[in-house]
Amino acid sequence: MVTGKAGTVMRTRNAIKRAIKWFFLAATLPLYGLFLAICIVSRSDNCFASFSQFLSLIPGKIGVYFRAAFYHMACPDTSDEISIGFLTLLSHRDTSIASGVYIGPQCNIGMCAISKNTLIGSGVHVLSGSKQHNFDDPNRPIQDQNGKFEKIYIGTDCWLGNGSIIMASVSDRSIIGAGSVIVTQTKMNSINGGNPAKIIRYRS
Repeated sequence: MVTGKAGTVMRTRNAIKRAIKWFFLAATLPLYGLFLAICIVSRSDNCFASFSQFLSLIPGKIGVYFRAAFYHMACPDTSDEISIGFLTLLSHRDTSIASGVYIGPQCNIGMCAISKNTLIGSGVHVLSGSKQHNFDDPNRPIQDQNGKFEKIYIGTDCWLGNGSIIMASVSDRSIIGAGSVIVTQTKMNSINGGNPAKIIRYRS
């Protein structure tokens, strides 16, 4: 427990931080109201992706606070204790982001649930599974062959390195090397690298 002057400074800092978050939540309410209104006449995911693109363009700390406030209201079970970087896009409203999550700049985040205290580097792509497009029928264009979205689960205390591509769930405390491609679910505490990624060793 922190006491004395240091404790006072910490409490003051936390109070200021909470006040800033409440300010941005209030400032984001009109935008969220507009989003709900447009969703009535538009597909929810298309509308959500458009708002995500707009919010991704706001630079600096102001952008981080606006994105945290909007996604906290728009996405189920999403904390406002998150940091989402510049030019990062979310494509599905059915995405949950827990507290302590950091997502770097220029990421593309599909339908997923990201657990607490996970770090995602820059340029990471989290796909909505590996079956978004079917290509079994060579006589039909791929875009005419239906696929399906799958919700990807990313565990707690994970690190996804820069430029990695995630097509399957990531277990708790996993590390994914930069540029790696995950096509099957990782094992807990594992360090994975390569294309397709394989276990290099375990964190223990």
